[in-house]
Amino acid sequence: MTDPTLDIQQPQPFDIVGQDVLIAGNATGFEATLSVTIEDGHDEVASFVTVGSFSVRQFQGTVTVPDDIAFKLSRVFFRIADDTGNENGPSVTIPILYGPLTIEGYTGWQPYTVQPGDTLTKIAQEQYGNSNFAPIVAANQQIITDPNLIFIGQFLRIPRNDT
Repeated sequence: MTDPTLDIQQPQPFDIVGQDVLIAGNATGFEATLSVTIEDGHDEVASFVTVGSFSVRQFQGTVTVPDDIAFKLSRVFFRIADDTGNENGPSVTIPILYGPLTIEGYTGWQPYTVQPGDTLTKIAQEQYGNSNFAPIVAANQQIITDPNLIFIGQFLRIPRNDT
């Protein structure tokens, strides 16, 4: 997502993130400090990243979500703002998915392409050894609007808790 002075390259909308949220992009400003907020309406994590001095600069950073966070929803909002000059500076807000609330022990996700005859129950049975497809729906909530309706060739992200 972009703003004239903020170009967020990571995370992208609906990316699935783990406890360590990697952040990267470009920003304009002079020795800017960008505030970062991750929130679901129930709790939030606040942090910051810095941008080098002068003109357009790349930045990167990591925000670690604490173990005791009280998120109730897997869809959270990531906001980055250049509030160096004032509290109403440019900002970008995007929805992202918090993996640890999609499946217990979240370690990442793997790609899956829907095959003829697939159902979410069948995919869950193959991937998890049980019929609980809720983690798959949670990880793909921006494309699965009806769990009874998936399409051949559709790309799904399968959240994993492999150690």
